[in-house]
Amino acid sequence: QSVPQQKLLTWLSVLECVEVFAEMGTARVWGEMGRWTIIVLIQLAKAILRLLLLLWYKAGIQTSPPIVPLNREQQQPLHPQDMEDNSSGKGQTYVGKRSSRVVRSLQSTPSLQSRHWGSPQQREESQSRRAEEMNQPPTPLGLQETVAESIYITRPLLHLLSLGLWGQRSWKPWLLSAVLDISSLSLLSDLKDLNRRERAELRRRTILLLYYLLRSPFYDRYSEGRILFLLRLLADYVPGVGYVTRKWAQLLYPPFCWMEKNQGSWV
Repeated sequence: QSVPQQKLLTWLSVLECVEVFAEMGTARVWGEMGRWTIIVLIQLAKAILRLLLLLWYKAGIQTSPPIVPLNREQQQPLHPQDMEDNSSGKGQTYVGKRSSRVVRSLQSTPSLQSRHWGSPQQREESQSRRAEEMNQPPTPLGLQETVAESIYITRPLLHLLSLGLWGQRSWKPWLLSAVLDISSLSLLSDLKDLNRRERAELRRRTILLLYYLLRSPFYDRYSEGRILFLLRLLADYVPGVGYVTRKWAQLLYPPFCWMEKNQGSWV
């Protein structure tokens, strides 16, 4: 990755980390109008950065988070004494004569800071495999796949625009967002030879489709009553889970719990 591309990924990661805090802080200071303003600005900035990565830098299918978190256990550098032992050619393992079990020799025991419980071969294999996955180039996208990824990137902006046109209680924003997500996944389903990160990203997007069951107005009209009914059944008939399910119900719909409590069903 080039330096400008890495900077774009860094800014994109920063936006994804601070967007919830910025939304809550703006709503507290400037009210609901300021909250929606900062939401639009952040989503617009994210869409611009992602489109630059897709169209200019040919970054392919973009994953979430944009930058893979660092695994510090696998990235621990060797202690200088360990490096000297490795360079001196000392045997790192010992094979038992009767059990044929591979154990670390006492001479090659690393320092406490870089010690791990696996064999040296396992650690080297995991590090080489991870490095290979990180260095894999993105899968080239054709016109159809580029359009699909562009749809996925611009979907939040189109959803916000539809909310402004039809309101939060309308079914049109919900349907538009769902159609865009499903269309993007359908167009990307023809891609072959994806690397591991890209396959995981497509699985994540597919699983996220279930969240549409918890989004308004579908949740308000269909999911809420069924979820509360299920929680009530668990609280009344399954021993040991009543306290947890009551707390969930209070978070989901406090008036319902207050009404049930007055009727004597929920203590």
